[in-house]
Amino acid sequence: MHVLILGGTTEARALAATLHPVVRVTSSLAGRVASPRLPAGEVRVGGFGGVDGLVDWVRAHHVDAVIDATHPFAERISFNAARAAATAHVPLLALCRPGWVPVEGDDWHPVGSLTEAARALDGLGERVFLTTGRMGLAVFADCPQWFLVRSVDAPEAPMPARSDILLDRGPFTLDGERELLRTHRIDVLVTKDSGGAATAPKLRAAREAGIPVVVVRRPPVPEGVRVAATVEEAAAWVHG
Repeated sequence: MHVLILGGTTEARALAATLHPVVRVTSSLAGRVASPRLPAGEVRVGGFGGVDGLVDWVRAHHVDAVIDATHPFAERISFNAARAAATAHVPLLALCRPGWVPVEGDDWHPVGSLTEAARALDGLGERVFLTTGRMGLAVFADCPQWFLVRSVDAPEAPMPARSDILLDRGPFTLDGERELLRTHRIDVLVTKDSGGAATAPKLRAAREAGIPVVVVRRPPVPEGVRVAATVEEAAAWVHG
């Protein structure tokens, strides 16, 4: 059996390690991170060239099942995967970690996009901790606030005019996030609803500090695609 994992996430690596070597696993990475953490099994890096390219690859490499374990905000590849799997007549599973849920004391401001997040900053704060990654920073370019931009790799212009760059990779600790908010005098946090534990400590640190959080809602899973919430569920689907 040959399983193609569209990966790049912690869950994708854990799933590859769980399945390999009993199942032949190929993990596909988008190539947006300069030095990615490589999963077990075979690895390919780069895009497929759209739906048709993915269909051709699946057929040429005799893939029996596809698992979309990409980042919750990798909307384009998720919809391409759904169309390609239907065209190639192979089963598709979306491994999608649960989103974050606000708790008592949180001051969340949900928005539908990064553009809406930029607009929502007015009146919330002047020193922004921006943790949405290096893509899409152009929408903040004209914002008057100061930004601390955290990403794995260095972002490219256009980006916020007043900003410092913090290159770092999770998982992050609660103590580290508390200290970061204090040191940089952060008064508003912007994040995507990525879910998972690796980057969740910033939410608790913000709650403790009484800092508002602008949360970009995640896009929906393509209609009709089966969803697994855990690596264990995904592995059982493969073996079932």
